[in-house]
Amino acid sequence: MAAEEAVAVQTQPLDLTQHWAGYLALLVFAVAYILAMTEEVTELKKSKPMVFAASLIWIFIAVFYAKGGMSEQVGVAFRTTLESYGELFLFIMVSMTYLNAMEDRGVFDSLRVWLLSKNFSYRQLFWITGFQAFFISSACNNLTTALLMGSVILAMGKGCPRFVTLSCINVVVASNAGGSFSPFGDITTLLVWQKGVVPFADFFSLLIPAIINFVIPAAIMHFFIPQEKPAAVTEAQAMKRGGWIIIGLFVMTIITSACFENFLGLPPAAGMMMGLTYLKFFSYYLQKTHDSQPALMPMDLTDGKIDHFAPMKYMNNPQAEINQQLEKEQPFDIFQKVANLEWDTLLFFYGVMVGVGGLSFIGYMEVASHYLYGTTDPTVANILVGIASAFVDNGTIMLSVLIMEPDISEGQWLLVTLTAGVGGSMLAVGSAAGVGLMGQAKGIYTFTSHLKWTPVIVLGYFGSIAAHFLINGRFF
Repeated sequence: MAAEEAVAVQTQPLDLTQHWAGYLALLVFAVAYILAMTEEVTELKKSKPMVFAASLIWIFIAVFYAKGGMSEQVGVAFRTTLESYGELFLFIMVSMTYLNAMEDRGVFDSLRVWLLSKNFSYRQLFWITGFQAFFISSACNNLTTALLMGSVILAMGKGCPRFVTLSCINVVVASNAGGSFSPFGDITTLLVWQKGVVPFADFFSLLIPAIINFVIPAAIMHFFIPQEKPAAVTEAQAMKRGGWIIIGLFVMTIITSACFENFLGLPPAAGMMMGLTYLKFFSYYLQKTHDSQPALMPMDLTDGKIDHFAPMKYMNNPQAEINQQLEKEQPFDIFQKVANLEWDTLLFFYGVMVGVGGLSFIGYMEVASHYLYGTTDPTVANILVGIASAFVDNGTIMLSVLIMEPDISEGQWLLVTLTAGVGGSMLAVGSAAGVGLMGQAKGIYTFTSHLKWTPVIVLGYFGSIAAHFLINGRFF
Protein backbone atom coordinates (compact mmCIF):
# COMPACT_ATOMS: atom_id res chain seq x y z
CA MET A 1 0.00 0.00 0.00
CA ALA A 2 2.84 2.37 0.85
CA ALA A 3 4.49 1.61 -2.50
CA GLU A 4 1.25 2.28 -4.37
CA GLU A 5 0.79 5.61 -2.54
CA ALA A 6 4.37 6.62 -3.34
CA VAL A 7 3.77 5.98 -7.03
CA ALA A 8 0.55 7.96 -6.90
CA VAL A 9 2.22 10.89 -5.23
CA GLN A 10 4.94 10.96 -7.86
CA THR A 11 2.32 11.15 -10.61
CA GLN A 12 1.56 14.74 -11.49
CA PRO A 13 -2.13 15.69 -11.22
CA LEU A 14 -3.91 16.49 -14.46
CA ASP A 15 -4.65 20.07 -15.46
CA LEU A 16 -8.44 20.37 -15.36
CA THR A 17 -8.61 24.17 -15.28
CA GLN A 18 -10.27 24.22 -18.73
CA HIS A 19 -12.29 21.05 -18.31
CA TRP A 20 -15.97 20.73 -17.33
CA ALA A 21 -14.94 19.35 -13.94
CA GLY A 22 -12.88 22.44 -13.22
CA TYR A 23 -15.56 24.88 -14.33
CA LEU A 24 -18.21 23.08 -12.28
CA ALA A 25 -15.95 23.05 -9.23
CA LEU A 26 -15.35 26.80 -9.49
CA LEU A 27 -19.06 27.51 -9.89
CA VAL A 28 -20.07 25.31 -6.95
CA PHE A 29 -17.41 26.84 -4.68
CA ALA A 30 -18.41 30.40 -5.64
CA VAL A 31 -22.13 29.77 -5.01
CA ALA A 32 -21.40 28.11 -1.67
CA TYR A 33 -19.16 30.96 -0.58
CA ILE A 34 -21.79 33.55 -1.49
CA LEU A 35 -24.32 31.64 0.61
CA ALA A 36 -21.85 31.53 3.48
CA MET A 37 -21.22 35.29 3.28
CA THR A 38 -24.95 36.03 3.31
CA GLU A 39 -25.63 33.87 6.35
CA GLU A 40 -27.09 36.81 8.29
CA VAL A 41 -29.68 37.37 5.54
CA THR A 42 -30.56 33.79 4.58
CA GLU A 43 -30.22 32.35 8.13
CA LEU A 44 -28.60 29.31 6.51
CA LYS A 45 -25.65 28.11 8.59
CA LYS A 46 -22.45 28.73 6.66
CA SER A 47 -21.12 25.21 7.14
CA LYS A 48 -23.97 23.59 5.20
CA PRO A 49 -23.24 24.98 1.70
CA MET A 50 -19.46 24.82 2.19
CA VAL A 51 -19.31 21.16 3.24
CA PHE A 52 -21.72 20.24 0.43
CA ALA A 53 -19.64 22.17 -2.11
CA ALA A 54 -16.39 20.54 -0.94
CA SER A 55 -17.95 17.10 -1.35
CA LEU A 56 -19.20 17.91 -4.84
CA ILE A 57 -15.81 19.26 -5.94
CA TRP A 58 -14.06 16.03 -5.00
CA ILE A 59 -16.84 13.99 -6.62
CA PHE A 60 -16.22 15.83 -9.93
CA ILE A 61 -12.48 15.15 -9.60
CA ALA A 62 -12.93 11.51 -8.63
CA VAL A 63 -15.32 10.80 -11.50
CA PHE A 64 -12.86 12.14 -14.08
CA TYR A 65 -9.84 10.36 -12.59
CA ALA A 66 -11.78 7.09 -12.23
CA LYS A 67 -12.34 7.03 -15.98
CA GLY A 68 -8.58 7.09 -16.44
CA GLY A 69 -7.90 4.47 -13.78
CA MET A 70 -6.19 6.96 -11.44
CA SER A 71 -8.49 6.80 -8.41
CA GLU A 72 -5.58 6.11 -6.05
CA GLN A 73 -4.04 9.52 -6.81
CA VAL A 74 -7.28 11.27 -5.87
CA GLY A 75 -7.46 9.33 -2.61
CA VAL A 76 -3.91 10.31 -1.62
CA ALA A 77 -4.56 13.98 -2.47
CA PHE A 78 -7.78 14.05 -0.44
CA ARG A 79 -6.13 12.41 2.57
CA THR A 80 -3.32 14.99 2.44
CA THR A 81 -5.88 17.80 2.55
CA LEU A 82 -7.79 16.03 5.32
CA GLU A 83 -4.61 15.71 7.40
CA SER A 84 -4.05 19.48 7.23
CA TYR A 85 -7.62 20.10 8.36
CA GLY A 86 -7.32 17.53 11.14
CA GLU A 87 -4.41 19.41 12.72
CA LEU A 88 -6.29 22.70 12.51
CA PHE A 89 -9.48 21.14 13.89
CA LEU A 90 -7.76 19.70 16.96
CA PHE A 91 -6.00 22.99 17.69
CA ILE A 92 -9.19 25.07 17.46
CA MET A 93 -11.21 22.45 19.35
CA VAL A 94 -8.92 22.66 22.39
CA SER A 95 -8.85 26.46 22.26
CA MET A 96 -12.66 26.69 22.08
CA THR A 97 -13.03 24.17 24.92
CA TYR A 98 -10.90 26.34 27.18
CA LEU A 99 -12.93 29.42 26.20
CA ASN A 100 -16.15 27.57 27.06
CA ALA A 101 -14.67 26.55 30.40
CA MET A 102 -13.65 30.13 31.20
CA GLU A 103 -17.10 31.36 30.23
CA ASP A 104 -18.65 28.76 32.53
CA ARG A 105 -16.44 29.88 35.42
CA GLY A 106 -17.52 33.53 34.89
CA VAL A 107 -14.12 34.83 33.76
CA PHE A 108 -15.47 37.03 30.95
CA ASP A 109 -18.53 38.07 32.96
CA SER A 110 -16.28 39.30 35.77
CA LEU A 111 -14.32 41.39 33.30
CA ARG A 112 -17.53 42.91 31.95
CA VAL A 113 -18.81 43.85 35.41
CA TRP A 114 -15.45 45.34 36.39
CA LEU A 115 -15.54 47.67 33.40
CA LEU A 116 -19.14 48.65 34.07
CA SER A 117 -18.41 49.56 37.68
CA LYS A 118 -15.45 51.94 37.15
CA ASN A 119 -17.39 54.95 35.82
CA PHE A 120 -15.13 55.43 32.80
CA SER A 121 -15.89 58.12 30.26
CA TYR A 122 -16.92 57.18 26.75
CA ARG A 123 -13.49 58.06 25.41
CA GLN A 124 -11.73 56.07 28.12
CA LEU A 125 -13.96 53.06 27.49
CA PHE A 126 -13.26 53.40 23.77
CA TRP A 127 -9.54 52.89 24.35
CA ILE A 128 -9.90 50.33 27.13
CA THR A 129 -12.15 48.04 25.09
CA GLY A 130 -9.89 48.54 22.07
CA PHE A 131 -6.69 47.53 23.84
CA GLN A 132 -8.41 44.68 25.64
CA ALA A 133 -9.72 43.41 22.31
CA PHE A 134 -6.21 43.71 20.85
CA PHE A 135 -4.51 41.61 23.52
CA ILE A 136 -7.33 39.14 24.20
CA SER A 137 -7.53 38.30 20.49
CA SER A 138 -3.84 37.34 20.53
CA ALA A 139 -4.92 34.23 22.47
CA CYS A 140 -8.63 33.94 21.58
CA ASN A 141 -10.30 34.09 18.18
CA ASN A 142 -11.44 37.49 16.93
CA LEU A 143 -15.14 36.58 16.98
CA THR A 144 -15.16 35.66 20.67
CA THR A 145 -13.16 38.77 21.52
CA ALA A 146 -15.38 41.09 19.50
CA LEU A 147 -18.61 39.76 21.00
CA LEU A 148 -17.22 39.95 24.52
CA MET A 149 -16.24 43.60 24.08
CA GLY A 150 -19.47 44.24 22.17
CA SER A 151 -21.56 43.25 25.18
CA VAL A 152 -19.68 45.79 27.31
CA ILE A 153 -20.01 48.51 24.68
CA LEU A 154 -23.75 48.00 24.28
CA ALA A 155 -24.26 48.06 28.05
CA MET A 156 -22.27 51.28 28.51
CA GLY A 157 -23.46 53.00 25.35
CA LYS A 158 -27.19 53.08 25.98
CA GLY A 159 -28.42 56.44 24.73
CA CYS A 160 -25.20 57.17 22.82
CA PRO A 161 -25.31 55.38 19.44
CA ARG A 162 -22.25 57.25 18.09
CA PHE A 163 -20.11 55.78 20.87
CA VAL A 164 -21.44 52.28 20.15
CA THR A 165 -20.82 52.58 16.42
CA LEU A 166 -17.26 53.90 16.70
CA SER A 167 -16.36 51.50 19.51
CA CYS A 168 -17.62 48.53 17.50
CA ILE A 169 -15.48 49.61 14.53
CA ASN A 170 -12.54 50.04 16.89
CA VAL A 171 -13.03 46.57 18.39
CA VAL A 172 -13.20 44.95 14.93
CA VAL A 173 -9.92 46.61 13.90
CA ALA A 174 -8.26 45.80 17.24
CA SER A 175 -9.41 42.17 17.23
CA ASN A 176 -8.07 41.54 13.73
CA ALA A 177 -4.81 43.37 14.45
CA GLY A 178 -4.28 41.56 17.76
CA GLY A 179 -4.55 38.16 16.14
CA SER A 180 -2.05 38.97 13.39
CA PHE A 181 1.10 38.97 15.54
CA SER A 182 0.40 35.81 17.55
CA PRO A 183 0.95 32.30 16.12
CA PHE A 184 -2.30 31.11 17.70
CA GLY A 185 -4.31 34.35 17.66
CA ASP A 186 -5.99 34.01 14.28
CA ILE A 187 -6.70 31.39 11.65
CA THR A 188 -4.20 33.06 9.27
CA THR A 189 -1.26 32.96 11.67
CA LEU A 190 -2.18 29.46 12.81
CA LEU A 191 -2.13 28.21 9.22
CA VAL A 192 1.24 29.86 8.55
CA TRP A 193 2.70 28.49 11.80
CA GLN A 194 1.49 24.95 11.08
CA LYS A 195 2.92 25.15 7.56
CA GLY A 196 6.34 25.94 9.05
CA VAL A 197 7.24 28.86 6.77
CA VAL A 198 7.65 31.25 9.73
CA PRO A 199 9.24 30.20 13.07
CA PHE A 200 7.21 30.64 16.25
CA ALA A 201 9.20 33.53 17.74
CA ASP A 202 9.33 35.55 14.50
CA PHE A 203 5.57 36.15 14.52
CA PHE A 204 5.98 38.55 17.43
CA SER A 205 8.04 40.87 15.23
CA LEU A 206 4.64 41.95 13.85
CA LEU A 207 3.57 43.36 17.23
CA ILE A 208 4.46 46.99 16.53
CA PRO A 209 3.01 46.98 12.97
CA ALA A 210 -0.18 45.46 14.42
CA ILE A 211 -0.37 48.16 17.11
CA ILE A 212 0.07 50.85 14.46
CA ASN A 213 -2.71 49.27 12.39
CA PHE A 214 -5.03 49.59 15.39
CA VAL A 215 -3.87 52.92 16.85
CA ILE A 216 -3.97 55.10 13.71
CA PRO A 217 -7.71 54.75 13.01
CA ALA A 218 -8.49 54.72 16.75
CA ALA A 219 -6.63 58.02 17.27
CA ILE A 220 -8.69 59.68 14.53
CA MET A 221 -12.03 58.25 15.73
CA HIS A 222 -11.21 59.35 19.30
CA PHE A 223 -12.07 62.97 18.50
CA PHE A 224 -15.54 62.05 17.24
CA ILE A 225 -16.60 60.35 20.47
CA PRO A 226 -18.68 62.35 23.00
CA GLN A 227 -16.85 63.44 26.14
CA GLU A 228 -19.70 62.50 28.49
CA LYS A 229 -19.66 59.70 31.06
CA PRO A 230 -22.24 56.92 31.17
CA ALA A 231 -24.06 56.15 34.38
CA ALA A 232 -21.98 54.04 36.77
CA VAL A 233 -23.10 50.52 37.59
CA THR A 234 -22.48 48.99 41.00
CA GLU A 235 -22.68 45.23 40.71
CA ALA A 236 -20.76 42.38 42.31
CA GLN A 237 -19.72 39.43 40.20
CA ALA A 238 -17.62 36.69 41.77
CA MET A 239 -15.73 34.27 39.56
CA LYS A 240 -16.64 30.62 40.10
CA ARG A 241 -14.28 28.18 41.78
CA GLY A 242 -11.37 27.23 39.57
CA GLY A 243 -11.61 30.21 37.19
CA TRP A 244 -8.07 31.46 37.74
CA ILE A 245 -6.66 27.93 37.58
CA ILE A 246 -8.30 27.35 34.19
CA ILE A 247 -6.73 30.58 32.93
CA GLY A 248 -3.35 29.29 34.10
CA LEU A 249 -3.94 25.90 32.48
CA PHE A 250 -4.77 27.62 29.19
CA VAL A 251 -1.48 29.54 29.34
CA MET A 252 0.34 26.26 30.07
CA THR A 253 -1.43 24.65 27.10
CA ILE A 254 -0.22 27.38 24.74
CA ILE A 255 3.33 26.98 26.10
CA THR A 256 3.10 23.19 25.65
CA SER A 257 1.97 23.63 22.06
CA ALA A 258 4.88 25.97 21.31
CA CYS A 259 7.37 23.56 22.92
CA PHE A 260 6.06 20.62 20.91
CA GLU A 261 6.64 22.55 17.69
CA ASN A 262 9.95 24.22 18.56
CA PHE A 263 11.78 21.52 20.54
CA LEU A 264 10.19 18.22 19.55
CA GLY A 265 9.33 18.86 15.91
CA LEU A 266 5.74 17.73 16.52
CA PRO A 267 2.63 19.53 15.21
CA PRO A 268 1.25 22.27 17.51
CA ALA A 269 -2.04 20.36 17.62
CA ALA A 270 -0.29 17.53 19.49
CA GLY A 271 0.72 19.95 22.23
CA MET A 272 -2.80 21.37 22.38
CA MET A 273 -4.26 17.90 22.85
CA MET A 274 -1.88 17.30 25.76
CA GLY A 275 -3.01 20.64 27.16
CA LEU A 276 -6.61 19.46 26.94
CA THR A 277 -5.74 16.71 29.40
CA TYR A 278 -4.75 19.38 31.94
CA LEU A 279 -8.31 20.64 31.85
CA LYS A 280 -9.73 17.10 31.92
CA PHE A 281 -7.85 16.21 35.10
CA PHE A 282 -8.84 19.52 36.69
CA SER A 283 -12.45 18.83 35.70
CA TYR A 284 -12.18 15.50 37.53
CA TYR A 285 -10.91 17.33 40.61
CA LEU A 286 -13.76 19.85 40.50
CA GLN A 287 -16.32 17.08 40.19
CA LYS A 288 -14.89 15.07 43.09
CA THR A 289 -14.66 18.11 45.38
CA HIS A 290 -18.02 19.56 44.35
CA ASP A 291 -20.19 20.50 47.30
CA SER A 292 -23.41 18.93 46.10
CA GLN A 293 -26.46 20.74 47.35
CA PRO A 294 -30.01 20.17 46.14
CA ALA A 295 -31.22 22.91 43.83
CA LEU A 296 -34.39 23.42 41.89
CA MET A 297 -33.12 23.22 38.34
CA PRO A 298 -35.33 24.53 35.49
CA MET A 299 -35.97 21.98 32.77
CA ASP A 300 -34.22 24.08 30.14
CA LEU A 301 -30.94 23.92 32.07
CA THR A 302 -30.67 20.16 32.55
CA ASP A 303 -29.41 19.54 29.06
CA GLY A 304 -29.20 23.03 27.61
CA LYS A 305 -26.05 24.42 26.09
CA ILE A 306 -24.04 27.19 27.67
CA ASP A 307 -23.89 30.23 25.46
CA HIS A 308 -20.44 31.56 24.54
CA PHE A 309 -21.62 35.09 25.02
CA ALA A 310 -24.00 34.82 27.93
CA PRO A 311 -23.20 38.30 29.37
CA MET A 312 -25.39 39.93 26.76
CA LYS A 313 -28.31 37.66 27.64
CA TYR A 314 -27.88 38.14 31.36
CA MET A 315 -28.10 41.91 31.01
CA ASN A 316 -31.33 41.81 29.03
CA ASN A 317 -33.02 38.75 30.53
CA PRO A 318 -33.63 38.63 34.31
CA GLN A 319 -34.72 34.98 34.16
CA ALA A 320 -31.43 34.03 32.46
CA GLU A 321 -29.58 35.71 35.33
CA ILE A 322 -31.57 33.63 37.84
CA ASN A 323 -30.79 30.49 35.84
CA GLN A 324 -27.11 31.40 35.90
CA GLN A 325 -27.15 31.53 39.69
CA LEU A 326 -28.89 28.15 39.88
CA GLU A 327 -26.37 26.70 37.46
CA LYS A 328 -23.57 27.35 39.97
CA GLU A 329 -24.78 24.30 41.86
CA GLN A 330 -23.99 22.01 38.94
CA PRO A 331 -20.63 20.19 38.78
CA PHE A 332 -18.12 21.20 36.11
CA ASP A 333 -18.22 18.80 33.14
CA ILE A 334 -15.39 19.03 30.59
CA PHE A 335 -17.22 16.93 28.01
CA GLN A 336 -20.13 19.34 28.09
CA LYS A 337 -17.70 22.10 27.14
CA VAL A 338 -16.52 20.01 24.18
CA ALA A 339 -20.11 19.34 23.14
CA ASN A 340 -20.88 23.07 23.21
CA LEU A 341 -18.18 24.03 20.71
CA GLU A 342 -19.01 26.25 17.74
CA TRP A 343 -19.41 23.28 15.41
CA ASP A 344 -20.77 25.39 12.58
CA THR A 345 -17.44 27.25 12.41
CA LEU A 346 -15.38 24.07 12.65
CA LEU A 347 -17.33 22.41 9.85
CA PHE A 348 -17.18 25.61 7.78
CA PHE A 349 -13.38 25.43 7.89
CA TYR A 350 -13.61 21.81 6.79
CA GLY A 351 -15.59 22.86 3.73
CA VAL A 352 -13.20 25.71 2.95
CA MET A 353 -9.98 23.72 3.36
CA VAL A 354 -11.19 20.63 1.53
CA GLY A 355 -12.80 22.76 -1.22
CA VAL A 356 -9.69 24.88 -1.75
CA GLY A 357 -7.62 21.70 -1.69
CA GLY A 358 -9.77 20.35 -4.51
CA LEU A 359 -9.38 23.54 -6.56
CA SER A 360 -5.64 23.32 -6.02
CA PHE A 361 -5.58 19.70 -7.19
CA ILE A 362 -7.48 20.75 -10.31
CA GLY A 363 -4.76 23.34 -11.01
CA TYR A 364 -6.36 26.71 -10.25
CA MET A 365 -3.96 27.61 -7.43
CA GLU A 366 -0.99 27.13 -9.76
CA VAL A 367 -2.60 29.47 -12.29
CA ALA A 368 -3.33 32.06 -9.58
CA SER A 369 0.21 31.78 -8.24
CA HIS A 370 1.64 32.38 -11.70
CA TYR A 371 -0.30 35.59 -12.21
CA LEU A 372 -0.05 36.83 -8.63
CA TYR A 373 3.56 36.01 -7.71
CA GLY A 374 5.10 35.13 -11.06
CA THR A 375 4.46 38.41 -12.88
CA THR A 376 3.96 40.81 -9.92
CA ASP A 377 6.32 42.11 -7.27
CA PRO A 378 5.81 40.05 -4.06
CA THR A 379 5.16 43.20 -2.01
CA VAL A 380 2.41 44.35 -4.36
CA ALA A 381 0.97 40.85 -4.47
CA ASN A 382 0.86 40.58 -0.68
CA ILE A 383 -0.79 43.99 -0.37
CA LEU A 384 -3.42 42.88 -2.89
CA VAL A 385 -3.95 39.70 -0.85
CA GLY A 386 -4.73 41.88 2.16
CA ILE A 387 -7.21 43.96 0.20
CA ALA A 388 -8.86 40.77 -1.10
CA SER A 389 -9.31 39.58 2.50
CA ALA A 390 -11.76 42.45 3.00
CA PHE A 391 -14.11 40.64 0.60
CA VAL A 392 -13.18 36.97 1.18
CA ASP A 393 -12.53 35.27 4.53
CA ASN A 394 -8.87 35.78 5.49
CA GLY A 395 -8.45 32.11 6.39
CA THR A 396 -9.46 31.14 2.87
CA ILE A 397 -7.12 33.72 1.38
CA MET A 398 -4.16 32.57 3.47
CA LEU A 399 -4.86 28.91 2.75
CA SER A 400 -4.83 29.70 -0.97
CA VAL A 401 -1.47 31.48 -0.67
CA LEU A 402 0.03 28.59 1.29
CA ILE A 403 -1.14 26.12 -1.33
CA MET A 404 0.43 28.29 -4.05
CA GLU A 405 3.78 28.01 -2.16
CA PRO A 406 5.37 31.13 -3.68
CA ASP A 407 9.15 31.37 -3.44
CA ILE A 408 9.34 34.47 -1.22
CA SER A 409 11.48 35.55 1.73
CA GLU A 410 10.43 35.23 5.37
CA GLY A 411 9.84 38.98 5.42
CA GLN A 412 7.29 38.59 2.64
CA TRP A 413 5.63 35.69 4.48
CA LEU A 414 5.33 37.90 7.53
CA LEU A 415 3.94 40.67 5.33
CA VAL A 416 1.21 38.48 3.84
CA THR A 417 0.40 37.18 7.34
CA LEU A 418 -0.05 40.78 8.47
CA THR A 419 -2.02 41.98 5.46
CA ALA A 420 -4.33 38.96 5.36
CA GLY A 421 -4.95 39.28 9.09
CA VAL A 422 -5.76 43.00 9.21
CA GLY A 423 -7.13 43.48 5.70
CA GLY A 424 -10.53 42.16 6.77
CA SER A 425 -11.00 45.25 8.94
CA MET A 426 -11.61 47.43 5.89
CA LEU A 427 -15.20 46.18 5.55
CA ALA A 428 -17.68 44.99 8.16
CA VAL A 429 -18.13 41.72 6.27
CA GLY A 430 -14.38 41.18 5.91
CA SER A 431 -13.98 39.29 9.18
CA ALA A 432 -15.96 37.15 11.59
CA ALA A 433 -15.60 39.90 14.20
CA GLY A 434 -17.41 42.41 12.01
CA VAL A 435 -20.17 40.01 11.00
CA GLY A 436 -20.71 38.99 14.62
CA LEU A 437 -20.95 42.56 15.88
CA MET A 438 -23.40 43.52 13.13
CA GLY A 439 -25.69 40.81 14.45
CA GLN A 440 -25.16 41.86 18.07
CA ALA A 441 -25.63 45.63 17.52
CA LYS A 442 -28.29 45.56 14.82
CA GLY A 443 -29.23 48.95 13.48
CA ILE A 444 -26.36 50.74 15.25
CA TYR A 445 -23.25 49.08 13.85
CA THR A 446 -23.95 48.35 10.19
CA PHE A 447 -22.10 47.76 6.95
CA THR A 448 -22.68 51.39 5.93
CA SER A 449 -21.55 52.87 9.24
CA HIS A 450 -18.33 50.87 9.01
CA LEU A 451 -17.81 51.83 5.36
CA LYS A 452 -17.76 55.53 6.30
CA TRP A 453 -14.56 54.94 8.26
CA THR A 454 -12.90 52.64 5.73
CA PRO A 455 -10.50 55.40 4.50
CA VAL A 456 -9.23 55.83 8.07
CA ILE A 457 -8.78 52.07 8.46
CA VAL A 458 -6.90 51.99 5.14
CA LEU A 459 -4.44 54.55 6.60
CA GLY A 460 -3.75 52.12 9.44
CA TYR A 461 -3.40 49.28 6.93
CA PHE A 462 -0.65 51.00 4.94
CA GLY A 463 0.90 52.41 8.14
CA SER A 464 1.40 48.88 9.46
CA ILE A 465 2.97 47.79 6.16
CA ALA A 466 5.42 50.72 6.29
CA ALA A 467 6.28 49.87 9.90
CA HIS A 468 6.95 46.26 8.95
CA PHE A 469 9.45 47.24 6.27
CA LEU A 470 11.08 49.76 8.63
CA ILE A 471 11.36 47.49 11.67
CA ASN A 472 11.69 44.01 10.18
CA GLY A 473 14.04 44.66 7.28
CA ARG A 474 16.33 41.85 8.50
CA PHE A 475 13.81 39.26 7.34
CA PHE A 476 13.87 40.34 3.67
